[in-house]
Amino acid sequence: MINKILILCTVLLLGLSSFAFSGEADVINVVMSESMDGTFNLDVTVKHADTGWEHYANWWRVTTVDGKELGRRVLAHPHVNEQPFTRELYDLKVPEGVSVVIVEAHDKVHEYGGKTVRVDMTKEQGEGYRVIMRKKK
Repeated sequence: MINKILILCTVLLLGLSSFAFSGEADVINVVMSESMDGTFNLDVTVKHADTGWEHYANWWRVTTVDGKELGRRVLAHPHVNEQPFTRELYDLKVPEGVSVVIVEAHDKVHEYGGKTVRVDMTKEQGEGYRVIMRKKK
């Protein structure tokens, strides 16, 4: 009887630990392109050890340095067999005077906490990002 209880506890712990060991969702690359109307289109690459509907990267967002959310891309399903993956967000409005944004990913278990990318829009590229500004006349 004790052996059955130990086996059951071990199985439960291993099952629960798979959630914990999947880790936080990491943003690993951002391409930010300015549109003709002054908004931005983003291609964001996220890496996360999705295990299924209970634990997957379920959105990423763009914020100002002080945490104001500017835009969010909801991820409608797990990407268990597609890692890392890239998804787009169109028509992001960046307020005048904001030159740095943060891109961070969220997962259903850990929420935020993985690797973020800090995009300095005054530079063409930096660690984990590239910015494509339209040419001003």
